[in-house]
Amino acid sequence: MMNVEPGFRISYLRVRFSLIVVAIGLFIFVVGAKPGWFGWDRSTVVGFIQISVFLIGLAMICGGGFVGLLALWGKEQRSILADIGSRLVGTGYVIAVFTGMADIFGLGTQPLPMVPYFGPWQSAGVLIGQIVIAVGFLMMIPYRIHTSAP
Repeated sequence: MMNVEPGFRISYLRVRFSLIVVAIGLFIFVVGAKPGWFGWDRSTVVGFIQISVFLIGLAMICGGGFVGLLALWGKEQRSILADIGSRLVGTGYVIAVFTGMADIFGLGTQPLPMVPYFGPWQSAGVLIGQIVIAVGFLMMIPYRIHTSAP
């Protein structure tokens, strides 16, 4: 009986690590987005700290998902679609950060001496960034077509 090594090798340690990072990032994201679910809400508005916390959680989700999906490719060369998807993940995160922190960067509706306000335009921008991230992750999935020999 011959032991045949497959053309690809998946690092299960990297996949597990990425799932743990994504789970921790999801928890941090939820704490930043909805602290009232844990009884930690002290304000009626979403402020700078909350925005920063959910963006850090989103960064952990993006990083963990990126590492995990790259690990699924194994030793196989990634497709062009997967490379474009990896760039979309980064682009979506940049969109989410710049729209979420628009008031801090001086691009939002509130000037900097005022309290940063996470309004409908900023939430729509963060949502668009998350959609771009999700599309990028879908493009990074290693879809394999298995054909049988004739």
